[in-house]
Amino acid sequence: MAEIAAEAGVSVPTVSKVLNGRRDVAPATRDRIEDLLRRHSYKPRRAQPAAAGLIDVVFVDLGNSWAMQILAGVEETAHRAGTGVVVSAVHGRQHRTEPDRRWLDGLAARRSDGVLLVLSELSATQLEQLGGLGIPVVVIDPVGQPDPAVPSVGATNWTGALTATEHLIGLGHRRIAVVGGPEDVLCSQARIDGYRAAMHAAGLQIPPGFIRTGDFTSPTGHRETLALLDLPNPPTALFACSDEMARGAYEALYERGLRVPDDMSIVGFDDLEQARWSIPPLTTVRQPLTEMAALATRMLLTLAAGDKLDASRLELATPLVIRSSTAKL
Repeated sequence: MAEIAAEAGVSVPTVSKVLNGRRDVAPATRDRIEDLLRRHSYKPRRAQPAAAGLIDVVFVDLGNSWAMQILAGVEETAHRAGTGVVVSAVHGRQHRTEPDRRWLDGLAARRSDGVLLVLSELSATQLEQLGGLGIPVVVIDPVGQPDPAVPSVGATNWTGALTATEHLIGLGHRRIAVVGGPEDVLCSQARIDGYRAAMHAAGLQIPPGFIRTGDFTSPTGHRETLALLDLPNPPTALFACSDEMARGAYEALYERGLRVPDDMSIVGFDDLEQARWSIPPLTTVRQPLTEMAALATRMLLTLAAGDKLDASRLELATPLVIRSSTAKL
């Protein structure tokens, strides 16, 4: 099919449409493809068995409680629908977010009903190949600007960050720093932009060195907090763009003999289970991870059933959960 598509100057899904008798192909294009099919004596494979009642979930990283909350929402929703879940992680070069060819081959072999991508992405070629196989895709927390053709579920990252920063400003803090995630990840960009917007609206300057970037993990939160503490005039408050990085900030302050919130107020993002058990309990922006995953799974199952979605791009609210890690200056 790929060879015929290339010779006809069309996509693989277009050849698939002709083979399946679909009418949404221009007559001239259909004639050209049918002629090539005859010339190449193309014979479709025997009809494949019905899909195996499986969906695939692809993570960039499985080694954290963030991923476990996502997986809980997927598994519960899929279980209720009588669908199994196959979980895999992206392997390869550092910071890679795109699954490799072996994953795609395995997906086709097991006749998956659909794919959920979690902070990962597919190339245009991979999306086209999945389209040719009739396998729908839904993205949870898109890495970059969502493709209009690919349904996605995210959170109001900008608003959550704005609220977190406004909370610190309301407590009297003026020297507020932020530690974001990777600069090329959409949710990280949105959170830093929300922080900037709150500071700008309050008429506050952002001192040099107060915007730091990490990778959402505890070690980078620790590293960047130490760097902030080494500034001539360090911040009195910190917005960490993940609870994991907030935990690293706690450790950095402890190492320096400082206390939360006495010496620095800290706000996280995610509201993972560990946030409420931190000492002191962490003020954080709640990202409804389980709900996001459940919604994305329902969307995927709807597409797998051949039905249309009411909306292809959804964002869930991110309320602030105030605990004991923030205090008046």
